[in-house]
Amino acid sequence: MYWQEDKPKKEAGISRDILDVVFSIRCRCLALDHAYDLSQALTQALPWLHDEELAGIHLIHGAESGNGWVRPEDVTNELLHLSRRTRMTLRIPERRLPDIAELNGKTLDIGGYTLEVRDFNVHELSILPTMFARYVESDPNIDEDDFMQEAAAEIQAMGVQVKKMMCGKTHSFRSPKRDIFTRSLMLADLTPDESILLQQKGLGTGRKMGYGLFIAHRGIKAVKDMDEELAGSQAAAAKV
Repeated sequence: MYWQEDKPKKEAGISRDILDVVFSIRCRCLALDHAYDLSQALTQALPWLHDEELAGIHLIHGAESGNGWVRPEDVTNELLHLSRRTRMTLRIPERRLPDIAELNGKTLDIGGYTLEVRDFNVHELSILPTMFARYVESDPNIDEDDFMQEAAAEIQAMGVQVKKMMCGKTHSFRSPKRDIFTRSLMLADLTPDESILLQQKGLGTGRKMGYGLFIAHRGIKAVKDMDEELAGSQAAAAKV
């Protein structure tokens, strides 16, 4: 296997004034499809979110599987059970940090489920070369190839060169006005500035509903780590 380690370095080309604010929360469970309700609760608590074009609300995730529970594909009437380690993340301009503190200590009603907001930490956007969006809004009537062609055109228009891209799981969400269909999307071999730009700009519409928001992903490094672990296990087994 050919493998070349990358060593991402910060570049001075673009502004780094968009940040992720990660809140500790106390919430036992939410509807699996909580995109609309979470957006409504947070934009009511922080009305300025409506006017911040680059602000985004990440959907809340628990473990993908655990204790026999596997995240269901059908979101209708399913619940997301959360642990104390679950976090809620908002992406905001740095100048809004004083305003985001207003959430600390508030209790939100997320579609009938109580979510208590606690303290928060501020994270810079990642410069890792692989970026992943769990949910990018898409036309349900087009196939994967057409979706990726449209995505590539939009991403390149923002100044990011698309070298490697792959789409994956589909999801459906509901809002009072319409149903929303999404696809996941991963891009690899990005420069540090491209990774930052992709996280800042997002892709498509619905940032306040959690759509089009990119996060860092271990990407093919994870595959390499698994290969090394497997090779180590095989070597240990051979010595027995």
